[in-house]
Amino acid sequence: MSRLLTLLIAASTLIVSAGAQNTAGGTSPEEKTQGTVTIASAQGLAAKGRLAQAMAQLDQLAKQNPEAAGVERLRGIIFYQEEQFPEAIAAFTKAEAADSNDRESIEMRGVSLFRLGRIQDAIPFLEKARAPVESANIDPNYVLALCYADVQRYDDSRHAFAAQFGFAPDSPQAYLLAGRMFLRRELRDAAAQQATKALALDPKLPLAHELLGEVALARADMAGAVTEFEEERKLNPLNPDLYDRLGDAYLRDGRYKDAVVALDRAVLLEPNSTGPFILLGEAYLKLNDPIQALHYLDHAEKMDPRNYVTHNLLGQAYRATGQRDAANREFQTVVALQHQDDPKPAGK
Repeated sequence: MSRLLTLLIAASTLIVSAGAQNTAGGTSPEEKTQGTVTIASAQGLAAKGRLAQAMAQLDQLAKQNPEAAGVERLRGIIFYQEEQFPEAIAAFTKAEAADSNDRESIEMRGVSLFRLGRIQDAIPFLEKARAPVESANIDPNYVLALCYADVQRYDDSRHAFAAQFGFAPDSPQAYLLAGRMFLRRELRDAAAQQATKALALDPKLPLAHELLGEVALARADMAGAVTEFEEERKLNPLNPDLYDRLGDAYLRDGRYKDAVVALDRAVLLEPNSTGPFILLGEAYLKLNDPIQALHYLDHAEKMDPRNYVTHNLLGQAYRATGQRDAANREFQTVVALQHQDDPKPAGK
């Protein structure tokens, strides 16, 4: 599983409405009770984050014959929220066995398989359901598109991404979107192919040359990156991110004065981003102008004091100006920031 896979649904939240299964003016079949316990009461507990109590009520409801509808689905959602994916899969499987039209359980079974890295197993369930799962804040087209990408079904992946955004499946926008998503998953060749096709369909499409430039940067092809970013500038001259990336490419290519010009434009267009300020500091260090470097790096440090790259460059700038104590302080800060998440000794 790629390093991005574990981050895909990290922000998923359990949103279960206590009244979701109710019908106005009456009690639904899903509210069959055992004492005072109902599926609605279990949902209410889950919605308040009282998952253990909700699970206890589900255990009581599971003893009914027949079992109340929705019990295994909710059990699976709780397991999923707690990242107990094998248990979630078992619950969703039972829910689907009880109701073959339970699209949410089918979908969540596929998503849970995806979270376990079982991509091929996940695809049939995601394809079968393809309905938004509100209880887990998941767009199935996105998950399915990632699955397709991981098994190199790039056309299918593009179509799924396009469906999420409402693009025509083979439009220039769909190719560009797929290319950006593929680059996030470090599928550089596939990303470049998609961006190239997007430009073939629409030579004036904004952001396509920028994407090709990012691919070139990832390949350490600085000349190619500069060419693509300069082409993008002709189409999209007020994009601050473009000048940030162009400045980065110039800097890596040793074109320090060109980097300063591009990064100055990035700062003018977007003064609240730390990236251009840091790169300007680095560029001025390369130009042997540590005083000017300090100006930009001090500003970057105020914006984000926990960025160790900034402190490392500050240390170099202070050392170049003969301020040894300040330089040592910055280098010590770098070490502290890099090790701030290390396990602490017992008793500390």
